[in-house]
Amino acid sequence: MTKEQRFYSALKDLFIGAKVEGESGYINLMKIKSRYFEKGVFPRLQDDIEKALALFPHFREELFDKLYSFFSRYFSESGSIYFRYTPLDQNVYEKVYTDDKDVMLFWKTHMLYYVKTDRLFKSMDVEIEGQKFFFDVSTLEHKKANEKRDIIYSFKEKRKDGIVSFTVQYSEKGKKTKFDQIQKALKKAGLKLSEDILKRAFRVFERQSEVDYFINKNAKAFLEEQFDLWLYQYVFSGETQWTETRIKQLQTLKDIARKIIAFISQFEDELVKIWNKPKFVLNSNYVITLDRIAEKDISIVEKLIKHKGFKEQISEWKDLGIVEGNFKPREIIETDLGGKHLTEEWQHLPIDTKYFKDLEHDIIGLFDNLDKALDGWLIKSENYQALNTIEKKFAERIQVCYIDPPYNTEKESFNYSDRFNRASWATMLDNRIEIVYRLLNHKGSINVQVDFHETATLRFILDKNFKEENFLNEIIWRIGWLSGFKTAGDKYARNHETIWFYRKSKEAPFSGKALDVHYKTVKPSKAQIQQINSFVRAICSSVDIKPEKVEWVIKAQDGTIVKAASRGEGKEGVYPAEDVWNASEYDDLNSIMIMSYSDEKVGDFLTQKPEKLLQRVIEASSGRGDIVMDFFLGTGTTCAAAHKLGRRWIGIEMAEYLQTKALPRQKQVIAARGNNEPCGISKRVKWQGGGFFKYYELEQYEDVLKRVAYDDADLFNDPNQDPYHQYVFLRDLKMLQALEVDLKQNKVKVDLSKLYKNIDIAETLSNLTGKWIKRITRDTVEFEDGEKIDLKNLDYRLIKPLIWW
Repeated sequence: MTKEQRFYSALKDLFIGAKVEGESGYINLMKIKSRYFEKGVFPRLQDDIEKALALFPHFREELFDKLYSFFSRYFSESGSIYFRYTPLDQNVYEKVYTDDKDVMLFWKTHMLYYVKTDRLFKSMDVEIEGQKFFFDVSTLEHKKANEKRDIIYSFKEKRKDGIVSFTVQYSEKGKKTKFDQIQKALKKAGLKLSEDILKRAFRVFERQSEVDYFINKNAKAFLEEQFDLWLYQYVFSGETQWTETRIKQLQTLKDIARKIIAFISQFEDELVKIWNKPKFVLNSNYVITLDRIAEKDISIVEKLIKHKGFKEQISEWKDLGIVEGNFKPREIIETDLGGKHLTEEWQHLPIDTKYFKDLEHDIIGLFDNLDKALDGWLIKSENYQALNTIEKKFAERIQVCYIDPPYNTEKESFNYSDRFNRASWATMLDNRIEIVYRLLNHKGSINVQVDFHETATLRFILDKNFKEENFLNEIIWRIGWLSGFKTAGDKYARNHETIWFYRKSKEAPFSGKALDVHYKTVKPSKAQIQQINSFVRAICSSVDIKPEKVEWVIKAQDGTIVKAASRGEGKEGVYPAEDVWNASEYDDLNSIMIMSYSDEKVGDFLTQKPEKLLQRVIEASSGRGDIVMDFFLGTGTTCAAAHKLGRRWIGIEMAEYLQTKALPRQKQVIAARGNNEPCGISKRVKWQGGGFFKYYELEQYEDVLKRVAYDDADLFNDPNQDPYHQYVFLRDLKMLQALEVDLKQNKVKVDLSKLYKNIDIAETLSNLTGKWIKRITRDTVEFEDGEKIDLKNLDYRLIKPLIWW
C-alpha cells in the first residue's frame, strides 16, 4: 500500500469508524457519514490535493506520510475523535501521558461526552468439535444507552451446507436464551447438540470487541490545537533551512489538514447538538393516594371504583401486597351522618392513572398548582439525557443530590473495553456532575458513594466541579461484617465504602446529629439458629476464619430486637456519632446478612443502600419540602427514604428495574403497606402514608439518531463559500416530518404523533422552557407565570429545539 493509499484508508476509518452490523441510530449515522465521505469530501479533497501538489510534485510522498502520521492517531472503532494513540515516543504528549497509564490531571477523554459502551458485533462463523455455526447480527438492535443487557440466541435454520444458523438479539425484560427450544428445533432439523457445545459456541461469538462511544465537545478546536502542536514539533525537530518552497510546502500541508478537520468536525458538532437536544417526555402517568383525591372531590373516587380499569388496579395492589385476596372495593367509601368519606384503612391506596387515562385530567385538574402539589418525579432515561433535559425546570432547585454510581469493577454493571477505563469512568461522572452543580441551589450539597476502585478519581472530579474548599467530609461507611483487619485470599477483606460529601457554598446547612440506636438481645428459635449457623459457616469458609470466632445477628420479625456482634465480641448500646458510620448501626447489612429477617428486603433481593443511611444523608443537609435527587436510582431507596422524611424527590434510572423495582416500591411507600412496607425507617419516623408523584420516560439519543432524516442532495452547492466550511446539514429535514406546511394558507401544523406515540407535551414544554406547570386540561397547559398554551394547535416555534437544531 502506498503512502497515499494508506492516508485515504486511515481518513475513511477516522471518519466512519469500524464496520458494524445490526440496527441502531449509530449504524444509521455511519451510513450517512459513509455517503458524505464517498460522494462529498473524498473526491473534492483528492482534487484539491492534486492541484496543490502540481506546484511541487516532490512533496507528494512527504505530504501523504505526514497527513497519515497525524490523523491515524485519532482513529477509534466507534468513530469518536479523541486521544487514542499516545505512546511515549510521540513526545509532543510525553509530559501528559505514558502509553500504559492515565495521568488524572489531564485524562484522555476529558474533552468528550461519554455515551455508552457497546459491542461491535459482526456476523461470523464459529466451529466447535466439527460442527459449524453462523451467527447473524443483521437485525440486532444495539443498546440505546449504557444499560447492562445480555445477548440471547434463537435458532434460525440448518443450512444446506450443514451450518447451524442463529439470530442474535439483546435481551428485553430479562429474557434468557431458551436452550430447550433450540435443542427441540435442532432435533427437528436432524441434529443433536448438547447444551455445553451450544454455550461454547456462544462464548466464542461473544468475544468480539467492546468499545466506548464518545462525542467530542469541540472537535474542530481540539484537532486544530493538536495539529498545531504536532506541526510545531515536526518542523522544529529537524528543520534547519527555510526556503520559500519549503514554507509553501508546509503551508500546503496545514491547509489540507485544516480542510479535513473542518469537514470532520461538522459531523461531530451535529452529534453534540443531538446529544444535548432537549428530549421529548413519553408515556407519562401519575400515582396518587385516594386521600389526596377525596379531600378535593370524593365523587372522583366513586368514578374510579366503577371504572373498567379498577380491576387491573386491584390486581396490582394484590401483587404488591397492598391488599389481601379478600379485599372488597365497596369498603373504600363509608357513609355516616357526616356524609361520604374514605374508610381510614384504605385512604392511602395508590391510584396509577395508566389504568384510568380518561379520568387522568379530572384527577390532576383538582390541583391549582400541579407541579407544587407533586411529591416527586420518577424518570426512566439514560441519566445525562435526563439531567440535561430537566436542567431548566429544576435549575438551582435541588437541595441534596445523593448518588451511588457504578464503581468501575468487572462485577458492576458499568463495563469498559479499553485500557483507559479510568479515564472513561472519570468522563462519565464529570459530564453528569457538571450539570448537577447547576441544578443545586446555592445551599445545596452532593454525596457520592464509591468504593476503593475509583475513590481517588471521584475526589478529583468533585474538586474540579465543586472546588476543593467546598469539600465537607469523607464519610467511611463500614459495611463489612468483620471488624478490624482480616484477610480474604491474598489480601485484606474490604469492609467499608466512602461517601464524598461536598457543598455548593459555605451557606449550605449541616445537621450532623447522632442517631441513637440501642440494641437488645433476643433468644432465637432452633430453626433460626440452624439457618444462622449454616450461613455463618458458608461466609467464614469464604474468608478463611473459624466460625466460633463469629457471633451471629438475629432480628425479630417485627424489626424491634437485634443483636449485632462479630469476632466473639458482642456489643450493646449506642454507636458513636462520627464519620465512621457502621452498617450495623442501620439494622441492615449487619455483621451477617439474614435476608429472611432483614428490614431492607425489597422484592427478591437485598438492597445495598439501607434507608437509614439515606436518612442520615438527607437530614444532614435538608429540611421538609426540599428536593432530593438520585440519578443512579437503582431500586429506589433514595426516593423511598426522602418521601418518608417529608422531602420531595427526583429519581432517574435507565434500567428496566425502574418499572420493576423502584416504581412498585414507591407505590408501597405511599400506601404505607405491602410486601416491603413498613420497612427501613418507616417506624423510626412514624410514617403513615400518602403521596402524589409522576413517572415518565424520555426520548433517548439513539431514538433521535434513528428518526433523523438527512438529505441526499449535492453537498457543495454554494460557489461563494469554502465548501469545507459549509454547514452541510442546513437543508436536511432532521425531525421536521412532525410539521405540515400549508403554503397557500401560510400555516404550519404540528403533528408530533409522526415522531412518537404518547408524548406528554405539557411536561416536555415545562422542561424546555423551565416553567413549572400550574394546571393541565385536555387542551391546554398553564404555567406559573400565567402563560397558557393550546396543546391542540402548537406554535411550531415553541418546539423547534426538539425537532430541528
